[in-house]
Amino acid sequence: MHWAILSGIEGNLEAYEAVLRDVHRQTPKVTDLFILGDLIDGTPEGNAVVDRIRNPKRGELMPQVCKGAWEEQCLIVRGLAAEPEDKSFIKEKGGDILKQLWDNVPREMVQWFSQLHFGFAELDCLLVHGSSLNVFEKLTPDLSPLILLDRLARTGSNRLFCGRSGQTFKFQLAKGRLAATVTTLDSVKEEQNYDLGDRIVIGVGNVGRQSKQATYTLYNPETDKLVFRTIRYGKTAGFG
Repeated sequence: MHWAILSGIEGNLEAYEAVLRDVHRQTPKVTDLFILGDLIDGTPEGNAVVDRIRNPKRGELMPQVCKGAWEEQCLIVRGLAAEPEDKSFIKEKGGDILKQLWDNVPREMVQWFSQLHFGFAELDCLLVHGSSLNVFEKLTPDLSPLILLDRLARTGSNRLFCGRSGQTFKFQLAKGRLAATVTTLDSVKEEQNYDLGDRIVIGVGNVGRQSKQATYTLYNPETDKLVFRTIRYGKTAGFG
């Protein structure tokens, strides 16, 4: 098994094509292609990316796609998902994106977004856009280890892959213990302790946000080998 894990194409079809070419060149051969959301960016160009993903060329892998922040916000605009209390995504992108999503994303595509999974549980791995909590949460290595530990503990997974931050990173949590206090209906407090083995939070990079440079992740679940790829395309073509 050999996985290619992408996130954040954000309407950049040229970047996506460059990454696909790099994926095709890999040895051993990539067996599974995961895209962890943010296919679109509120522009008509995003629609071309979605069409390309849904219609792979002969010999290409069929991508396994889950929802990202952009897709979830599109569903919220159409009244197909609940609006979160945290408006960080709107603050980050600006209020104009609401009209852009309404005007530029076809209704049929919105319906397709509504059928996407929140994430993928594969072997001892969880692959999501944001975190195990929601698509809008941004996990980074700068967060408190307690927060990262909590997000891992919620999943029961040893490897948590996420794409919301756009960064490539590997944050390893050594063996530890998570303690919780549960109050029952009888107001009796019960202490619960969870022993956690070595677990890792992995940022998979971003394909389309930075012009002429895309990042994505290769992972072999059988050997636990992790490789971050940087692809330069256009006039600065190259890879590393």
